[in-house]
Amino acid sequence: MLKSRLFQIVIAMLIVITLILVTFVVLWNYLDKNNSTVPGVKAAAEEKQLTAAEVKELTVPVKEILTNLSEKNKVVKASFAFELNNKKGKTEFENLVDSRVRGVLNQTLADMTAEQIAGSKGQDNLTALLMNKINSFLHDGKITQIYITEMIVQ
Repeated sequence: MLKSRLFQIVIAMLIVITLILVTFVVLWNYLDKNNSTVPGVKAAAEEKQLTAAEVKELTVPVKEILTNLSEKNKVVKASFAFELNNKKGKTEFENLVDSRVRGVLNQTLADMTAEQIAGSKGQDNLTALLMNKINSFLHDGKITQIYITEMIVQ
């Protein structure tokens, strides 16, 4: 009787350990898939890659923004290319370029110093700031990328 009882306890413990291990493996795989990439990067990776012709079709250049920086006697001349996510967004953006977009560009650059826009980190910060400001008033589409095509600080 003792052997039979001991055998039942060992089998029960093996079943419990197996269930715990299976649960651990399932949870590990589930959590690993959900956290494998940063959410923004995950969404960007899922988007289809655009061809060069599609990128050109969805891009709006804004040439020669010339404004004073917040520092005394410092001027910046910059040109940008804005890539939008759809044709309706591009049309809306083109209608706002001469008014709101240029205004945001001038105001944002005028609030910055030469040190703040220097280097790739400064330019990344500038493009992120511009993207947030401009996307806030676009309704039909959103900016997906901003390229600084020219920047001269004197």
